Amino acid sequence: MNTPPLILAAAQTGTTLTGLDWLAIALYFSILLGVASWVVRRNKDTTTDYFLAGRNLGWWVIGASIFASNIGSEHIVGLAGSGAKDGVAMAHYELHAWCLLVLAWVFVPFYMRSLVFTMPEFLERRFCVKSRYVLSIVSLVTFIVSKIAVGIFAGGVVFATLLPELKLQLGSFVIDSFWIGSVLVIVLTGLYTTLGGMRAVAYNDAVQVIILIGGSALLTFYGLHQLGGWGELKRICGSDMFNLWKPMVPAGVQSTWSPILETTSAVAGQLPKQAWYFNNNFPWLGMAICAPVIGLWYWCTDQYIVQRALGAPNEQTARRGSIFAAFLKLFPVYLFLIPGLICYALAKSGKNAGLADALFGPNADPNASQGAFPLMVQHLLPPGLRGIVVAGLLSALMGSLAGVFNACSTLFTVDLYEKWKPKSTQHELVRMGRIATAVMVLIALCWLPVVKGAHGLYGYLQAVQGYLAPPIFVVFFFGVFWKRLNAQGCLWAMVVGFIIGLFRMLVDTPVTMKLTGFANGYTPGSFLWIVNNINFQYFSIIITLVSAVVMVTVSYMTQAPDYQKIQGLTFGTITDANRVDTRASWDWREVAASAVVLAFILGAYLYFRG
Repeated sequence: MNTPPLILAAAQTGTTLTGLDWLAIALYFSILLGVASWVVRRNKDTTTDYFLAGRNLGWWVIGASIFASNIGSEHIVGLAGSGAKDGVAMAHYELHAWCLLVLAWVFVPFYMRSLVFTMPEFLERRFCVKSRYVLSIVSLVTFIVSKIAVGIFAGGVVFATLLPELKLQLGSFVIDSFWIGSVLVIVLTGLYTTLGGMRAVAYNDAVQVIILIGGSALLTFYGLHQLGGWGELKRICGSDMFNLWKPMVPAGVQSTWSPILETTSAVAGQLPKQAWYFNNNFPWLGMAICAPVIGLWYWCTDQYIVQRALGAPNEQTARRGSIFAAFLKLFPVYLFLIPGLICYALAKSGKNAGLADALFGPNADPNASQGAFPLMVQHLLPPGLRGIVVAGLLSALMGSLAGVFNACSTLFTVDLYEKWKPKSTQHELVRMGRIATAVMVLIALCWLPVVKGAHGLYGYLQAVQGYLAPPIFVVFFFGVFWKRLNAQGCLWAMVVGFIIGLFRMLVDTPVTMKLTGFANGYTPGSFLWIVNNINFQYFSIIITLVSAVVMVTVSYMTQAPDYQKIQGLTFGTITDANRVDTRASWDWREVAASAVVLAFILGAYLYFRG
């Protein structure tokens, strides 16, 4: 029997990119390749250079790299999709720029004094080597099931939306554009990450930020122009409720971007209202407690983010870079979430036939809102500009993946492999980091079906982080602020917290994937049904409280730590010399910049209240 040859085709009827678009994309990748080549020539084959860029990054590179690594696939694809599907509730997470100020003013001094490579290494110095191993392993699991898997999935969504007819045929087996895009993003990102290390990641992030912000701003401008302006957006979405998909809203509840005006329908004919940042999936108590816990864990203790600050030559540069990142972090609500709302408004109002058909047409995919951002690129922008924004999409996907690849290789190599093989050469350590990254990517590919089955990309990400972040938040924050807490308390808090979080993930997985026998969930009223149906934010609060109680109880039931050994690692053991050095590292400029960030956050809350 003859086997059909390998076919790679993109039908012209399904391709939305013109020659001008491809020219813009090619120009972008040429710049990216040039920067990567320059970095590779400067690199030295040492762990300090590969993992921390030789500790000589400038503050603007650190800030841009933190922002670009954070504003990746889960934001461009996930946040815009959340805006089109769930309204503006996720904006609460995006107004967590203040968490970066906590990193700048609270944690940077401790990290820079310790001269560590990784967050688990800092935990070892504060507590014990066992806590380092536990955090390293759990961090790697978190990276695989959240950041890597989400990044790969988002790459597939972009390609499936923009090039739906792109297919790879091997005999009778056909690979669609989703999987082609997923693999292509991995390969392109892996090339410059594995060759250039942290320096390549950081400098390419700085280039990507420009494309990212510019491209998203263009899309917002064109969308508002076609819609009829900001007032029209507010009218359509505000009247049609900002929790946009009605099946998710409790009966008789109206959600706007106004604050809670009343909780009962005391006025005849008037529905009770919820605040814009609350809805049935994101209740006010969860937003008030769970969201800050996840935010502080992510911005202040996650290797993925903090590694950029560790690449600074001194405390002042690290602080300024973190504050600059906080300022950049103010943009996502307007550049990514608002386009999702615009996408919904254009489709709902019928002002864009293509979007209306994609989201509400008779053949619309139930998950079409996940591709809100690329859908707008496809149906709104003219040739040339479309290519620039696609370049921004690709830069976001690659930037977030590049950062997590480097963080993974750093964690595995420095915290695990180097401990197992203490006599390894610098070259061997770098090589092992690259191999470890490749293995974790393959595992993440296997996890993609779980991501695809979840309720929204961004919601999935927040849920997973809500299950795994609380014990890490507890041991870092309690450990820095409370010198009496010891290694035993830290270790038990992490183990107990992680077991509870992993248990919830295991309970959720078969339901999310709709495996045989789980399509309708667990038996109503059973223990597993209760666990599966507790709001993920409430469950995250439970994990946080349990971890905190365990850490304090075990610490006070066992011997106090040797305060001399943890000198400079907690507020209670800081020396006068430490205080003098920290005070000398900042002046009025850092204070003023921090005040501006806080003012913008407060302004956003006040404006969106109605």
